[in-house]
Amino acid sequence: MIQGCTSWAGKSLLTTALCRWYARQGLTVAPFKAQNMSNNARVVDGGEIGVAQWLQARAAGVEPEVRMNPVLLKPESGTSQVVRLGRVDAELSRRPWRDRSEALWPTVENALAELLDEYDVVVIEGAGSPAEINLAANDIVNMRVAERADAPVLLAVDIDRGGAFAHLYGTWALLPPQHQRRIRGFVLNRFRGDASLLPPGPEQLERLTGVPTVGVVPMIRHDLPDEDGAALRAPVRGGLPPVAIVRYPAASNLDEFALVEQVADVRWATQPWHLDGASTVILPGSKHVASDLAWLRASGLDAAVVAAARAGVRVLGVCGGLQLLGRRLEDPYGVDGSGDGLGLLPLTTTFARDKLVQRGSLTLPALDPPWAALSGLPVSGYEIRQGRTVDASGTDVVLAVDGNVAGWYPHGWFEDEAVLQALFGARPTRTLDATFERLADVVEAHVDTGVLRSLAGLS
Repeated sequence: MIQGCTSWAGKSLLTTALCRWYARQGLTVAPFKAQNMSNNARVVDGGEIGVAQWLQARAAGVEPEVRMNPVLLKPESGTSQVVRLGRVDAELSRRPWRDRSEALWPTVENALAELLDEYDVVVIEGAGSPAEINLAANDIVNMRVAERADAPVLLAVDIDRGGAFAHLYGTWALLPPQHQRRIRGFVLNRFRGDASLLPPGPEQLERLTGVPTVGVVPMIRHDLPDEDGAALRAPVRGGLPPVAIVRYPAASNLDEFALVEQVADVRWATQPWHLDGASTVILPGSKHVASDLAWLRASGLDAAVVAAARAGVRVLGVCGGLQLLGRRLEDPYGVDGSGDGLGLLPLTTTFARDKLVQRGSLTLPALDPPWAALSGLPVSGYEIRQGRTVDASGTDVVLAVDGNVAGWYPHGWFEDEAVLQALFGARPTRTLDATFERLADVVEAHVDTGVLRSLAGLS
């Protein structure tokens, strides 16, 4: 199990790397995270899971499935939607957070037990920190999972933030003795300094805790999406088409734009001036369309998007973005909110009680410029939405185009190299599989592989 001193300690990346490394040893490997909180999800058989576990399964070379992330919390305004084994649990979603954990534990325990029976190795990712003493009684993600799996723990810290040794010692010291004994090694993650300056820190820390530092992992440049999907990237590169992706507060599934960053100069737009000079403006998915619409209006981005469209800039909406581009949102069941959209597409969306979660494929029809290069392309994707959209004739819409404004419901098309070529004139040069291999190479070079083998019972 990989746990962290804090959020953003690099647990997901290390878990992904270990999934590939153990798979390279000839083992069958499954990832597991008991409870994830993210509005970035993927559709698998049985429903939706967090994108991190989807990527980890791909790294392990196995089909992603709902047991790998049995509980997914999708943040909403003031609360979170509970997705249990891929499907929304409306009753639990209405409960306060502290009342949910015991009801969810049997689901977590059963999924973990089944994976442990079926795979040689299960690489488990924790959440936040195991030493959140205010939350310990309700924690079903960290040490309770480690105890159930009888899993040894590697504790990771983001050394780039500073205070790494204090974080490691403080986390260890706040744990009860039985949980301290589970921690078999410390990992200094995201290191980019002079390694000769580390001593005597690791040695003193081991004297205090009895836990050795088993890895010093460098800062890894990679092409995987971060968990929120929109982390700051390297400085802008010249010569690439400028693309503005609007980052509203409830933006979802931003991970699907990771490959776009290889073929375009991507900027995450939170102010009207961020759209200046963009050749394409994208409105991504939204977990709460009505609140994001209100945010667009409060920030002035609504007028900026409309102005860009009227100036001939390509404007594209995906899922919730498509709904925002329409004329009207109707909410007869109190699911999201009613109101007038941006009015750039002749569409009306009516929110439904039940969420649609499905995968699908289609062949794009003949399209006029500036979308003509997409004509005839076969595309596959996934839908996670709570609404039905119709055009002026009352016909259900999956794809809508009106001049230089377009929208589509499926996520995932931006991960299709042919779509990227059609929209931006280039294909990504670095593949997902190559990234997994590189991550495993880095772990092999910078973490004690004898320890890794021993922790998995291989030596």
